[in-house]
Amino acid sequence: MKGNRHPTNDLTINSSGNESIRDVIDRTGIDRRRFLGAGLQASIAVALAGVYTGATLRSAAAAPLAPSANGFGGIGFDSIAAKLAPVANSVDVPLGYKAELLVAWGDPIVAGGPAWLPDASQSAADQEKQYGMHNDGMHYFPFATRTGPSNERGLLCVNNEYTHEEILFTDGQVGAGYTIAKCRKSQAAHGVSILEVRKTNGKWGVVRTSSLGRRITSNTPMRISGPAAGHALLQSKKYAIAPTGSAQIGVNNGFEANGTINNCAHGYTPWGTYLTCEENWNGNFGATGAIGSPNTGSAALDAVVVNQQTRYGVTAGGFGYRWHTVDPRLDVSTNPLETNLFGWVVEIDPFDPASKPVKRTALGRFKHESAQVALSYDAQGIANRIAYYQGDDERNEYIYKFVATQAFNPRNRAANRELLDSGILYVAKFLSTPGASTGSFRGEWIALVPDTTSVIANGQGGFFKLRELPQFAGASDTEVQALILIKTRQAADAVGATMMDRPEWAALRTYTDGYGYNYSGGGYGYDATHPLEVYCTLTNNNRRGGGGSTNATSVNNPNGTSAAGGARPPVDVANPRPDNDYGHIIRWREDGNYVTATGFEWDLFALCGDTATTKTLGATYQTANLVDGVAGIGPVYQGNIVDAPAGSADLGAPDGLWFDQFGRLWIQTDQAGNATGDFANIGANCMACADPNTKEIRRFLTSPNNCEVTGVVNTPDGKSMFVGIQHPGEDSVAANPTQFSNWPQSQFGKNSAGEDLVAGQAQGANIRPRSSVLVITRDDGGVIGA
Repeated sequence: MKGNRHPTNDLTINSSGNESIRDVIDRTGIDRRRFLGAGLQASIAVALAGVYTGATLRSAAAAPLAPSANGFGGIGFDSIAAKLAPVANSVDVPLGYKAELLVAWGDPIVAGGPAWLPDASQSAADQEKQYGMHNDGMHYFPFATRTGPSNERGLLCVNNEYTHEEILFTDGQVGAGYTIAKCRKSQAAHGVSILEVRKTNGKWGVVRTSSLGRRITSNTPMRISGPAAGHALLQSKKYAIAPTGSAQIGVNNGFEANGTINNCAHGYTPWGTYLTCEENWNGNFGATGAIGSPNTGSAALDAVVVNQQTRYGVTAGGFGYRWHTVDPRLDVSTNPLETNLFGWVVEIDPFDPASKPVKRTALGRFKHESAQVALSYDAQGIANRIAYYQGDDERNEYIYKFVATQAFNPRNRAANRELLDSGILYVAKFLSTPGASTGSFRGEWIALVPDTTSVIANGQGGFFKLRELPQFAGASDTEVQALILIKTRQAADAVGATMMDRPEWAALRTYTDGYGYNYSGGGYGYDATHPLEVYCTLTNNNRRGGGGSTNATSVNNPNGTSAAGGARPPVDVANPRPDNDYGHIIRWREDGNYVTATGFEWDLFALCGDTATTKTLGATYQTANLVDGVAGIGPVYQGNIVDAPAGSADLGAPDGLWFDQFGRLWIQTDQAGNATGDFANIGANCMACADPNTKEIRRFLTSPNNCEVTGVVNTPDGKSMFVGIQHPGEDSVAANPTQFSNWPQSQFGKNSAGEDLVAGQAQGANIRPRSSVLVITRDDGGVIGA
């Protein structure tokens, strides 16, 4: 995910697509798109009651996509126009749909929580009872009723990924006035928000006095479980955390931690718990002294810590947060092992506010983007085998799969409590060997276990096993496995996994006719026409194919010493374009339709891009590409998105990805958001919908200025959809918080429950921007997207 507290290698200021699969671009269609897009921008107005449907003028006349025989529920709306510069501060949806604001940063969600103050003067204690900042992944947990899961009452669990300090505080981070009070408020705005939502008399609202309302922050006590729990590398200094400061009180035992940070996308479990994924956690740390000289008292441990700092991108300045200047717990120069307590998947029981969140080490440690669940039979006929697919969101990182040792027990919730503590973590290798179907290739899952053979030669005609490499050497298999999980990136380096172009969200294909696994039910009797199929967004990588001072390329060092995001890998069949500014979407089908399979078949679902671009490849990149699996030379930025007319649904920097229970694939984007530069034709960020059979894409939603569209889920009946808008007005300064946006106040005077968005402030008031969750419905009460 992008943001002003994220590293430069996550910024997506360009977009690029590969050469179009069409030999002739329909210029008439493109001209039509530009004309209608401009007309829409000229006609933008704020609608009454805070509702704006921006597709009253359609960008393309297209017939609905009919449901198909193999589980696709169809698409019943036309693409709306791209939102071109200057980007209006509104959310636009198709004709016949309504977007309303459900909750915004600072709204009270815990009993006793105060209302948000427009000058951002609320305290850390206030923020601990209010909805957090910069929402990301989310999931809806319906309440149970006698007739099934509720479509009108549930818990919405939402990640709060990071904070924009310049608008979080009244005076930002101006001057030297950064205090522990500011630090605690920032830490309180991170984490997870759990809020009860309810539909009453046709209106969705937040139950602000709910006993289930809860905030999980950067300081919430947690436990650590799984194979790495208790290891010496997790035994950081222990602090008593108070509003006035952090005081050291000993050493952690490796089984406990405080807080979760940089919570990006998410997952859920079939037994009803929420998974929040720690992504760019490294940027919340910093150093007041020398970094790289940890002085733990052990030379061997010092070396490990230094390597971890490099491979995971820990730096003295972090992403510009100042936590480490007032909170010694986050100072890597004095507490270097604290970083090892982050980078995990955290399991939370949303229906038990007294429960302690658990960091599940068996799923590996890296910059987790999401955790997509899948269930199937295995080759022995055992049902309910469970796997989680995960991306490591940084340039040149990897795609992973965790397979639990034990099967899920649908009849005994207690039996699943520690299911995620035991299993095998795999990393993907995408091969160039042709697959069985046209345009497909083979791939393999490499187990990250002690006896796996690395690609590092042993000097005797063979190769070292992971257990034989110094970075994983231990006195027992238990210790070796713990080291592999703590240093997951280095283990993936060592086994030669495929370096990918920023793997982000994974999504499991669902089917409407009872095939596949999804939240609302169904079996998992996959077959040839209903395969166990997983998709993953690869957002971008401007280092692919060179791009330095020369067109030289490089790869991650197998010994695990490469700097985070530092390599410049050559193109390969899974990442076929140099300077991959626009990104792509990859998908794979597990052999035998088993989550336990160690082989798979893959292809590229979409190469994103701009049909109308005239951008040419820079001289410092390798000129060849591997689009369609064969070497070629030519344009690499146009993409091969299937739409009608050509260019009507162009998008770049795909990020959020989700299948609804009707087989529709929803795609959310994360680029600069102001529709300038390489995004002049594509416009602002958007959410689109795709047919997984034909690959046709239609644009469903466009966003306000300088924001990201991220997080999507719906109710079990599919008639209410929750969508997140993150960091509107990004990059504004403390002296002018509305420099780029005053959304949502620009569009909404009241929220979806009919309450004033800000007491005493009218719609359109010049109030600082707030990340928010929308609720989208159809005017006719139908299923979203149908």
